[in-house]
Amino acid sequence: MINHLVSFAGFLIFAGVAWLLSTNRRKVSWKTVWSGLGLQLALGLLVFQLPGSHRFFLWLNDAVLALLSASRSGTAFLFGPLAASPGEPGSVGFILIFQVLPVAIFFAAFTAALYHLRVLQWLVRFFAWLFHRTMAISGAESLCGAANIFVGVESALVIRPYLKKMTRSELLCVLVTGMGTVASSTLGVYVAFLSGSFPQIAGHLVSASVLAIPASFVIAKLLVPETETPETLLGVPPEDESARSRNLMGAIIEGAMDGLKLAAGITALLIAVLGLVALGDKALGLASSWFGLAEPLSLVRILSWLFYPFAYLLGIHHSDVPQASRLLGERVILTEVVSYQDLARMVAAGTLTDPRSVVVLSYALCGFAHVASVAIFVGGTAALEPSRRDDLAALGWRALLAATLATLMVGCVAGIFSTGEGVLLLRPGP
Repeated sequence: MINHLVSFAGFLIFAGVAWLLSTNRRKVSWKTVWSGLGLQLALGLLVFQLPGSHRFFLWLNDAVLALLSASRSGTAFLFGPLAASPGEPGSVGFILIFQVLPVAIFFAAFTAALYHLRVLQWLVRFFAWLFHRTMAISGAESLCGAANIFVGVESALVIRPYLKKMTRSELLCVLVTGMGTVASSTLGVYVAFLSGSFPQIAGHLVSASVLAIPASFVIAKLLVPETETPETLLGVPPEDESARSRNLMGAIIEGAMDGLKLAAGITALLIAVLGLVALGDKALGLASSWFGLAEPLSLVRILSWLFYPFAYLLGIHHSDVPQASRLLGERVILTEVVSYQDLARMVAAGTLTDPRSVVVLSYALCGFAHVASVAIFVGGTAALEPSRRDDLAALGWRALLAATLATLMVGCVAGIFSTGEGVLLLRPGP
């Protein structure tokens, strides 16, 4: 019970930090803030406590796992034994680029097909309407936020005609809802890491993506309150149809190509970032030896110290806080892909002592809240409306701060309501 109360305190404290760093505290719309906080708690109650919700998320989880299984047909045909996961016949061991990253291509194509068939549109419109009506935010930012539940940086395409006249507060919301969530194409990647040790992870990651939208709006509106009158304040505008493919096969091809770009981007990013971090660690190690430190410093180690109080405020078991702070710290520079992979290793090794910690961390890590995403989302959105490039660039680092606080807030929601059910902590054999 104490840990649940700590999660609730952290939920409010993270919002308080955003208010303290606000550009204009007097202009904060408290209706938006309180409505957003209440919506998160209501969704958390629905996900974790409502009778029958467990069955729904099990169905949702099974559906995602079925898609993940189907995606392996193409990779097995192309890569043969290299695509076989550890434990499967013919497997040569775990190889990220052959066994996990191709999932992004399949999920991107599948999502594009559903969008072309207008299967997802009604869900996007529903969530956009929900966010607009409950939090009194503009229709355009509501629509963009709702689209982020299913897609990534391309979510800005649905509001492309409105970007030119958006306020600074709206632009921040566009960036934060993108960086504070994960796209459906990458969700499959995280499921591939954790499904063995956390059987219900797919359903939880979907709910985390939904929870992240009101959390992102709350933090963004606290950091940069609305001081102007948005063009779409009175309602949710229609989507921009100009980017929609003319036929189903065209949508599938375009989605697959986007997924290929995403997989290639993740590959390039990991090669570059991990190499640069290793170089930084060597420099810190050399400096540590000069000062006679017993243990060499590293970037991840320094960031884990900075995130220690934040990890504690998630309300997880005290023995799991050091590991949690490391995961949160490394996500900032190594991306959430590495953090989820390390989380899976910790669960398999029995490093985390409490199943509830695994649930909370799965929610808290569910977002593109890392340094590289600043360039990705600022650059991607600016490409759609070059006239707002300077405004977007000026908001980039504030958006990273907001996305980080939003994902931590989502982790707190999980901590308030979760008991850790559905997690199988794997222990090493005797």
